[in-house]
Amino acid sequence: MLAAGETGKHMKGVVLAGGTGSRLNPLTRVTNKHLLPIYDKPMVYYPIQTLVNAGIEEILLVTGGKNAGDFLRLLGNGRDFGLKHLNYTYQDGEGGIAEALGLAEFFAGGEPICVVLGDNIIENNICHAVETFQKQKEGAKILLKEVPDAQRFGVAEIRGNHVVGIEEKPRVPKSNFAVVGIYLYDATVFQKIRRLKPSGRGELEITDVNNFYIEEGKLTYEILEGWWTDAGTFESLLRANTLVSETGANKMSGTVNSIREKATR
Repeated sequence: MLAAGETGKHMKGVVLAGGTGSRLNPLTRVTNKHLLPIYDKPMVYYPIQTLVNAGIEEILLVTGGKNAGDFLRLLGNGRDFGLKHLNYTYQDGEGGIAEALGLAEFFAGGEPICVVLGDNIIENNICHAVETFQKQKEGAKILLKEVPDAQRFGVAEIRGNHVVGIEEKPRVPKSNFAVVGIYLYDATVFQKIRRLKPSGRGELEITDVNNFYIEEGKLTYEILEGWWTDAGTFESLLRANTLVSETGANKMSGTVNSIREKATR
């Protein structure tokens, strides 16, 4: 595994791996969705590796359900990723992504955070996004990807160089740019979560959090290079397995490798 570089210095990482995985029943009847295999590794390995590749070593895993203890047995203190320690917390019930993220407030301790949804897998890395966000000093940054099935995701409406709004799972998307399940936030994210009201699905929506940042004029975006997929449906689970087996995931660029070499000298 790659040693962590300097890109994510002073930034903490959160992997959200709760939920019931009901769309993958019966596969999830006896285990958590994020413990299912994607090619040769459990699903949860990929979001953790995404953070580690960006130089983020302080990581919190938020999980829930009946199989929370399995994560501890599988991951321990993160030795497979070159980590000295992994943090864990437990989400009761199904309150949505934003509620799960709210559990990370004590862990974040006022530092900026990078949040990765546990079923999101990327071909390359987020080093550039982390680096530019750190220069941003405040606000939030999201990653976008052009997709053929935007109605499955949060969809960004873009005017000029700005995201002017995000709509959650729209029937008629205003663009083909889906919001990737990787978010960069300053410490005000937790105040914003406290302002949320449950959506029609009865959940606290991360899209509403992002829209709060848009209202403040403090949300930037970047187009993610390489492929990206979630793995929350049978179709996307199959796609994730195929993509990883054919091309690999969490690849590093030469530029970032040279940064890492300098950092470890």
